[in-house]
Amino acid sequence: MVCFSNLKNAWPDNGLLGGKNWYFSPEPLRLEDKDYRELERMGPVLASFQQAQDRIYRRSAKGRIDSWVADLLDAGKPQWMVDHQRAGEQAEVVPRVIRPDLMWTEAGFAISELDSVPGGMGVTAWMGQVYGDVLGGQNGIPEALSSLLPPGGRKIWMSEESSDYKPEMGWLGQLMGDVSVEDAAEWVGESGYRFFELFDWEAIPALANREERAGLTPPIKPLFEEKLWLALLHTPGLKSVWEQELRGKQLNQLKSWVPMGWTLDPTPLPPHGALPGLDVHSWQEVGALSQKQRRLVLKVSGFSELAWGSRGVYIGHDEPGEEWAGRINSALADFERQPWMMQEFREAKVIEHPYFEPETGEVKTLKGRARLCPYYFVLGNSVRLGGCLATIVPADKKKIHGMEDAILVPVAAAEAEAD
Repeated sequence: MVCFSNLKNAWPDNGLLGGKNWYFSPEPLRLEDKDYRELERMGPVLASFQQAQDRIYRRSAKGRIDSWVADLLDAGKPQWMVDHQRAGEQAEVVPRVIRPDLMWTEAGFAISELDSVPGGMGVTAWMGQVYGDVLGGQNGIPEALSSLLPPGGRKIWMSEESSDYKPEMGWLGQLMGDVSVEDAAEWVGESGYRFFELFDWEAIPALANREERAGLTPPIKPLFEEKLWLALLHTPGLKSVWEQELRGKQLNQLKSWVPMGWTLDPTPLPPHGALPGLDVHSWQEVGALSQKQRRLVLKVSGFSELAWGSRGVYIGHDEPGEEWAGRINSALADFERQPWMMQEFREAKVIEHPYFEPETGEVKTLKGRARLCPYYFVLGNSVRLGGCLATIVPADKKKIHGMEDAILVPVAAAEAEAD
């Protein structure tokens, strides 16, 4: 248990998330053994998934499998970025920090997104310091992130677009001791940790004109910032490709975690064709589904200012029918330059968790739904769980993200609870 005064006293002078507030809790969100073990298993599987993505993209770009895969993932990208991620020296270069967004459902975890440039690391690291006995350990995130930064490249490069995260990353850099946060606009080829999305590349003048990009992690490979992979995993035409790239157990595990998904492609289907799992002949029919039928989530795939922070995400049964149909038509019109995807909606289960009333410190209980964000670090041939952040929002909310009436709290294993 953590007391309210200790949390307030430990709060950094500059805050952590751009002035945003949330509820504190006297205790972590505790997972039973089966859920904790599932999180531990998930990291290596997700690392293999990203390695497979890279191989599939490169096979498609070289014409060894259908070229539509690479063409889809390259849509809207500047040519220099496409050329860079296709270069031979970029083969098998993958993100070294992986953060899935997990809906905690009655049936287990459901992955709604994979983020290779995740926010929240500083918040999770701070909570590790304050709460102590949490997943990843008290120093899991700073130790793992520090090990990714080479001597001479111990800098975190942040763009203006990601400035809300500057306080938490600055605090984390100080915790690591010798890591500074730098303005990405002033980057001229140095190594370090890239904390900006690639859609924002024009705000970093030297990025398109320098060859010294290999020292940045995550790499300059926009294919890893596309949510489309969650749909491509279920695409019937890629079934044999995935079976070649992943072991059967890994593939089955991924498909159990990743809800069914689809790419919004305006190409008409043949008269006898149907969208798999939806049993309709066109996206216009999806737009006309009843509210009960459209338990679906429409989301922009990536390479867009709308692709992070729950922006560009629309929940079908929460949208008026006419607006839902209009959003689908707009997404189809964007296909050539900005692909969108759709995913089956998985509802998080209702849980109860204590929180401190902000003014008085009185302990109250919130009935809500939780999203878990574990931070995995790829360290050589191993994958380490550095920490896990839970966001618990009131049960009537459809989208789970940081908000003033949400609880942000670290995740711990149930067996860690004191006797």
